[in-house]
Amino acid sequence: MLEHIELFFKSIFIDNMVFAVFLGMCSYLAVSKKVATAVGLGAAVIFVLAVTVPLNWLLDQYLLRDGALVWLGPEYADYNLSFLSFILFIATIATMVQLVEIVVEKFSPSLYNSLGIFLPLIAVNCAILGGSLFMQARDIQSLGLAFNYGVSSGIGWFLAILAIAAIREKIRYSNVPAPLRGLGITFIITGLMGIGFQSFGGMLTGGDDAAAPVEEQRMDYDKVSENKKKEIKEEIDTKEVSYNDAINK
Repeated sequence: MLEHIELFFKSIFIDNMVFAVFLGMCSYLAVSKKVATAVGLGAAVIFVLAVTVPLNWLLDQYLLRDGALVWLGPEYADYNLSFLSFILFIATIATMVQLVEIVVEKFSPSLYNSLGIFLPLIAVNCAILGGSLFMQARDIQSLGLAFNYGVSSGIGWFLAILAIAAIREKIRYSNVPAPLRGLGITFIITGLMGIGFQSFGGMLTGGDDAAAPVEEQRMDYDKVSENKKKEIKEEIDTKEVSYNDAINK
């Protein structure tokens, strides 16, 4: 359970797709002018990542990696289809994006029109493919963790585009210097938001492991103190100096 919680919060805040690895920036910048549009695209990204990452985990485990075909028989144990990863991952993503596009067009034509070309472009959004590739690179051990990683990565991207959309709506009424209007101030705000998200980097590093160096330092200090006491005592005994003189020395 702790592993799921750690992966969830780490994927949202510390390894955020936008602020940590700068994936999906084109959609992040282009569709973040209105909160309503950002919410729609963010929800679509969460859905696509939540479905494609577990599906691609299954493909990786039982088809693509070295020796994955052993379930077909011992004679297939030496096969390695990892060179097909990009093709199959993108095929899975394109299928899910097509499903999302059909559903959005059916039930929310206004959102479909506002998203425009960027809805079908989710299929080639580097954040979506990056989720599957990071899952493969990190060697996630179970289908549940893969689903967790897909959902949390999508939520992280959703929070990023939602936050920048809300800020961009507000700064329309602000007196932004002319050279920074538009993408200039957006990049600056994105950088500041990235710093804020990266500040969560220490949220999962506390506990006994963090306290250990302090205990070691305290032990070293006590050891040095004892040695110093011995030196002071020897000086007092051999040189017959006063205690205060030995301390000051």
